[in-house]
Amino acid sequence: MSLLGKLFRWERGRQESGYDKMLICGAYWPIKFDTYLLRFPKGSEIAPHTDKVESGKHYRLNIVLKNAKVGGEFICANPIFETKRIKFFRPDESEHQVTKVQEGNRYLLSVGWIKNT
Repeated sequence: MSLLGKLFRWERGRQESGYDKMLICGAYWPIKFDTYLLRFPKGSEIAPHTDKVESGKHYRLNIVLKNAKVGGEFICANPIFETKRIKFFRPDESEHQVTKVQEGNRYLLSVGWIKNT
């Protein structure tokens, strides 16, 4: 599906772990970036992983819009900056995960970009 065909449509997340993503905007030039709304319903989780890129440095800024009532915690081995609602990290270098959502739903705005080196 084309980039335009993915705009504002829910689709399954890459990790096939129960979360959904909706592309809000993105570009390939001058800086490759994407912005997604992520939805983690009850039962979803993301196992520990890294997101490799072919070249450059991958950065991601996650802003938690709504926490799950129970579970759905973001765990990152080496965040650049982290508060309760803001998570800034290098997904290509730092292992990260989301614990299982046990009650409620978790929503976040996720902005990622690749800086050429």
